[in-house]
Amino acid sequence: MTAVRKAYQKAIVTPTHHVEQLWKDYENFENSVSRVLAKGLISEYQPKFNSARAVYREQKKYVDEIDWNMLAVPPTGSCKEEQQWMTWKKLLAFEKGNPQRIDNISSNKRIVFAYEQCLMYLYHYPDIWYDYATWHARSGSVDSAAKVYQRALKALPDSEMLKYAYAELEESRGAVHSAKKIYESLLGDGVNATAVSHIQFIKFLRRTEGVETARKYFLDIRKSPNCTYHVYVAYAMMAFCLDKDPKVAHNIFEAGLKRFMHEPGYVLEYADFLSRLNDDRNIRALFERALNSLPPEESVEVWKRFGQFEQTYGDLASMLKVEQRKKDALSRTSDDGGVVQEDSLQEVISRYSFMDLWPCSSKNLDHLARQAWLAENMNKKVEKPSVPNVAGEESYSGVTTTLNQSLKVVYPDITQMAIYEPGQKLGSTALPSGTLGGLPIASATMSTFDGILKATPPAIVAFIANLPSVEGPSPDVDFVLSICLQSNPVTGQALKHVTSGLQVPAGATSGVSEPSGSQKSHAVPSGSSVRMTRDRQSGKRKDAERQDDDETTSVQSVPLPKDAFRIRQMQKARGGTASQTGSTSYGSAFSGEQSGSTS
Repeated sequence: MTAVRKAYQKAIVTPTHHVEQLWKDYENFENSVSRVLAKGLISEYQPKFNSARAVYREQKKYVDEIDWNMLAVPPTGSCKEEQQWMTWKKLLAFEKGNPQRIDNISSNKRIVFAYEQCLMYLYHYPDIWYDYATWHARSGSVDSAAKVYQRALKALPDSEMLKYAYAELEESRGAVHSAKKIYESLLGDGVNATAVSHIQFIKFLRRTEGVETARKYFLDIRKSPNCTYHVYVAYAMMAFCLDKDPKVAHNIFEAGLKRFMHEPGYVLEYADFLSRLNDDRNIRALFERALNSLPPEESVEVWKRFGQFEQTYGDLASMLKVEQRKKDALSRTSDDGGVVQEDSLQEVISRYSFMDLWPCSSKNLDHLARQAWLAENMNKKVEKPSVPNVAGEESYSGVTTTLNQSLKVVYPDITQMAIYEPGQKLGSTALPSGTLGGLPIASATMSTFDGILKATPPAIVAFIANLPSVEGPSPDVDFVLSICLQSNPVTGQALKHVTSGLQVPAGATSGVSEPSGSQKSHAVPSGSSVRMTRDRQSGKRKDAERQDDDETTSVQSVPLPKDAFRIRQMQKARGGTASQTGSTSYGSAFSGEQSGSTS
């Protein structure tokens, strides 16, 4: 009984699935054992359960976004993988926040469980391993962090980032021997060692074993083919900062200059070192030696730095002289298609700018940058394409690449274009090839339009003649006609007279039916329809015979509206009068059929 109670009490305070059902089962269990004891236990665990339920609902937002069927594969950069990585990061941050405010031991267990779950899917992500180990180290469990790094290096044996992080952890807790083994594993047999691994090992030896040990290692590897100029620069600056003697660093730079004179980066680093010493004579000599050996296409940055040096240490004459020498040297590259250096405002801007301060606005900078780009691409030579012209000859273009780009454009076949005609059906007519905008097409169009006007009623022709001429998009004719047909010009008073005129004496029957799409035989309004309109306005009927004619004409000539609301209004208006003498029925208002019968 006690074991079951402990299991329930542990389950109801854990934010997990079906925690509400577990709480109900726990209440039933306690009430079945002892109602008196259950009251105290339930009141004690009720706040803990409420907290666990709230945390579960918040946690469920992140859990539902996780793809639990995802395979642990190396990252490929897909959108789905990035989304899963972000979701796991959010879940881990949520667990680290301890939303339940539980004790540290229980909270750490939950965080460890979340990391282990995450690594089941993001096994090949080095940042997850690093976060896991860093969290252990910050929590005070350095041994656990070291074990995490060991697992990470088994999963990702080629990750130099994790090796440096692991070596840093071992060195921070005093395990220098273990850290040295990690650095040696990065160096390997020395054949495939990178320059950064040599530099970091020199710094490690200086921190742990002293400057002399680092110096011996540098002397051993300086002739190695994997030793680049970066190693010389790193060791020279380290010796300059530690020994406080510029002679050692100067000798190292000079030794490296014999080997890396062709590297502009090394020359610039050496110039920076001499600038710290305010040795302007050696700086000027260094630039002269380097510019005499470097090819023009690789000396752009050196020339730029030389000009900046003259701005600081020289006068105006020496500064302008360096600028002229720079233009003369770089203009040699124009023989193979480069741009000849010319005087421009950019030189003035570069001379009179300081850090992020410029002697012009950003708009002027953009304008000058665009001009420089246009000048650079204006004189570029391209291959001479052969394009047949109108006369059948070949035309060449060696100025710009615009012609090459225009050749790739696919133009439409304008001979198949047809002028739009409102009365033309799709596929009914075909335009002859080569007559676009020609006279035959215009004459055919005008003749078709004249035929349409001849078949049009005079009222519509007069309406069209009064329309203003607008140059622009033409309206949809079918849409305009549908709006006109749906409109109801009959007023309320006239509608009352029309409905009153529908009453027929008993015993007389008449039926009228007409399709909605039928046309009247007369092209102009008849006299009876005019009389019907006049009679509807006056509300008088002179004799019974003309009344019968007007009633028939009114039913046939007034189209039934297509609006269902108006149809119901008309039916209600007719209902009171039609019920006295007989019945009146009409067909479908939407189909346009009308029928009337009285009895």
